[in-house]
Amino acid sequence: MRYWVVGEFGSGDEVKQAVKRLRELGYATDAMDVFSPYPVEGIDEALELRPSPIRGLAFVAGLTGAMFAYAVQWFCNAYDWPLNVGNRPPHAGPAFVPITFETMVLFASLTIFFGLMWLYRFPRPHHPLFELESFRTASTGGFWVSVTTQKQAETEPALRHLRELKARTTSVVEEEA
Repeated sequence: MRYWVVGEFGSGDEVKQAVKRLRELGYATDAMDVFSPYPVEGIDEALELRPSPIRGLAFVAGLTGAMFAYAVQWFCNAYDWPLNVGNRPPHAGPAFVPITFETMVLFASLTIFFGLMWLYRFPRPHHPLFELESFRTASTGGFWVSVTTQKQAETEPALRHLRELKARTTSVVEEEA
């Protein structure tokens, strides 16, 4: 059973200060999350988020796609079925550039798409926080901090800390089994 202790704040700066203070109070950064209507500058550092591995995966996939496309074109045109058309050499590298580029983009974009689906467990059309009526402001003007706990006894201290940090509203959302 998981519990989300959430608090709404009025601005991005208030959220950053709240996250920093919660870290000082001993809350793990992997147990905290921030929901806001737009990106808040500096929140990544406040939450101590690691860089996403998607960037590296996309780079490797792009290189793989480019090498695969170039190798297939070379095999078909220069090795398996060499044709002398217009006295052109069988291995004409510049002619391979467009397909090589397009395949590189295709492999990288598919890796990004499916990598995000797998890494961030998309699609998740429902989250227990959506049951909280006031959480709708997370997409219009509210800045929310959530602390995830495994035990109900840990929710009261987190609620108290969010209230001390001047959260407008605080709530506890329980994950239904």
